Amino acid sequence: MTYVILFSMALAFLIALVFAPIFIPMLRILKFGQYIREEGPESHQKKAGTPTMGGIIIVLAIIISTIIVAAKYHLLTTDTYLLLFITIGYGLIGFLDDFIKVVMKRNLGLNSKQKLIGQLIVAVIFFIVLMKTHFSTSISIPGTHISFNLHWAYIVLVIIMLLGTSNGTNLTDGMDGLLTGTGAIAFGAYAIIAYNHVDVDVALFSAAVAGALLGFLIFNAHPAKVFMGDTGSLALGGALAGVAILTKAELLLIIIGGIFVIETLSVMLQVFFFKTTGKRIFKMSPLHHHYELSGWSEWRIVTTFWFVGLIFAVIGILLKVWL
Repeated sequence: MTYVILFSMALAFLIALVFAPIFIPMLRILKFGQYIREEGPESHQKKAGTPTMGGIIIVLAIIISTIIVAAKYHLLTTDTYLLLFITIGYGLIGFLDDFIKVVMKRNLGLNSKQKLIGQLIVAVIFFIVLMKTHFSTSISIPGTHISFNLHWAYIVLVIIMLLGTSNGTNLTDGMDGLLTGTGAIAFGAYAIIAYNHVDVDVALFSAAVAGALLGFLIFNAHPAKVFMGDTGSLALGGALAGVAILTKAELLLIIIGGIFVIETLSVMLQVFFFKTTGKRIFKMSPLHHHYELSGWSEWRIVTTFWFVGLIFAVIGILLKVWL
């Protein structure tokens, strides 16, 4: 079934490649330009006005490719629908956030409480449907044969994974191509893991996301012609957590999504230390801004993060597939 996975990736790549030149001028005409926060790096002010909400391109490419390929090969399973649901659900929350910021000119978009409630509702629905499929609530420690059953506490893990990953990807989306590249690598790793465990439906979805991101990257690489916005970053985070759950590689997400974990921790540490000591650990958080203010070029930071993300992905694959 290798050709199914490759077909899904190639189709999503082509759809993103075709849609981007259509949507980018539309976003520009509608004046859906990126707002750059004043407290951000000064060098980013020149990016103000660059079309955002390009995550629509990614989400559409994922949906269309997944449905076409899954339907053709009779792989429209409950898992497929669950992954599409979580992608669309978190994508809509991101879209609403972007819409409020860009169209209604409210700089902060949805407040944290509103965003959290939306993410929780989608996460709980995902969990309820998942449990109706008699899904195992056991988790395994990567690289070992140790596993244990969380029982009712599994819902806590699912919610933490969905909320944590979507916010992690959201924080990582701060430079041209940064989330797009690291996201493609992470989904590529999970496509391999899913395929190895004969979860072809999950594998083709993961491949579709990777393909859509690679197609989008052509327009999102530095200097970016379009940004994905929260529409894309939240959708990707939800989808990545969903894939990790359905492949029973929950804890591996900490490794495969290591870049997103590090970016999130850098913000948490910065806030904690500043509130307790009045001092900052980093020049700015998330971490990629620290390196930017340290004199690294944007391209150097992005490619370095891609490389580190690739190392994390390889380690994750080895732990799940070969050990």
